[in-house]
This record gives sequence, C-alpha cells and structure tokens, in this order.
Amino acid sequence: MAAPIIHGKPDHRKPDGLRTAQSWEQKLNRRLPLFGHRNWIVVADAAYPAPSNPGIETVVAGGNHLHVVRAVLERFAACEHIRANVYVDRELDFIVERDAPGIEEYRRDLHGLLKDAAIQQLPHEEIIARLDQCAQLFRVLILKTGLTLPYTSVFFELDCGYWNAEAEERLRMAMRK
Repeated sequence: MAAPIIHGKPDHRKPDGLRTAQSWEQKLNRRLPLFGHRNWIVVADAAYPAPSNPGIETVVAGGNHLHVVRAVLERFAACEHIRANVYVDRELDFIVERDAPGIEEYRRDLHGLLKDAAIQQLPHEEIIARLDQCAQLFRVLILKTGLTLPYTSVFFELDCGYWNAEAEERLRMAMRK
C-alpha cells in the first residue's frame, strides 16, 4: 500500500507518528554518487562527537563497526569515480588489551580488512584537523557505530578514481614549460 499523501508529499510516518529514518546504507548509497575528490567518509566509534559544522553529517549506523567498514570498502570498489585514502589513529597501535579488552582482535581484523589499502597512521588530532579543514568547503559523512574501543575510527579521504598524483604532477610540469 502506498504512503498517504499529506500536503502534497508522501507521509512516511510510522503508526506512532515518528518518521522512518533512512538507513545508513541508504545514506551512503545516496551520497557516493555526489561525493568526489576531497569529500570524507568516517566510520566512527560510539564516543565520536557530533560536530557542529553544517558540512558534516553524522548518521548513527549502530551495529558492528567492522561490518560498516567492510560495506564502505565494498561500495568504494564499485565506484569508478572515487578511491579512498585511508587514515587511522596512530594511538591505536599503542593501546594495550589490559586497558581496552578486545583491542588486539579489533586491530587484527581491521588490518585484515584494509590489507590492500595504503593506510596512513597519524595522531588523532591531526586527522581531525585535516577533516575539519576540508569540511569548511567539502561535505563529510560520519557513520557512527556502536563500537566502544578507543581510537578505532577509520577515516576515508576521497580522491579521484580516474586520475592520480603522478598524472597530476606531469600535467603541472607541462603547464610550467
């Protein structure tokens, strides 16, 4: 049965009057065709704050953090127009199991998922500063999971999928001549 029409628009409210939220997968699928070079997607842990910058959209994905990372990677692989530069917090390598039970298994599983990626490890505050700077001009999507381990967010800085740094350098050199 089709949704009833209210004020010229379909009414997607549940019987209790609450509107149904788009799933994080739907949000991601809708954003990827729009996103390109300099946009960011972050798979964040549960304590990641909701930024006030209007260029940053935060969506609660809940669920399994590594499942969300895997789904994001799969969607990137299906996109010809983008590829991702991957950043993880440098602090992650220094956390011990005693302080954060489950961190060793998480690190192992994350490295397994990202085995084909060139991962850049930077201090958390440095990654956040880069993301914030880009968010002044470009959109960021944060998928917030339920993971309760510190420094486990995975940051994807999008880049052009059909152009690379070497081609850009050759172009710039040719332009200088």
